[in-house]
Amino acid sequence: MVDAPGVANKNAQEYAQILGIEPDMVVQEVGWDEDSDSAISEAVEDVIGEELLDEDTDELCDVVLLWWREEDGDLVDGLVDSLRPLADGGRIWLLTPGAGKPGFIAPGEISESAQLAGLVQTTATRLGAWQGSCLQSSGPQK
Repeated sequence: MVDAPGVANKNAQEYAQILGIEPDMVVQEVGWDEDSDSAISEAVEDVIGEELLDEDTDELCDVVLLWWREEDGDLVDGLVDSLRPLADGGRIWLLTPGAGKPGFIAPGEISESAQLAGLVQTTATRLGAWQGSCLQSSGPQK
């Protein structure tokens, strides 16, 4: 099929749109592994026109893409660590395996962990085989 790359590109554009990614945003990616969906990462890179920053960056970020699985450890710690490079008004997209997949995290655990980290969940959506939860600071906005 000749149109298959176009279909993949359309899905990729939809991922970036769902995540609210806009050109020139600074985006960090944390926790990427072999099971992560590279189409999501590539969609973001296509829109911002840059490679995603890795977890060792010192730059302030508009968005942190945090890939997390149940076996990755304490989710609260992971969220708190992801807040450090986040610019004021920035957001964390927590990407977890979908229901029934290895590493799945229950929505209640995500919500509780977010609250303990000082975040509030504003959106939850499906991104292929992954569940995306948009988390923002629940503290006062500047």
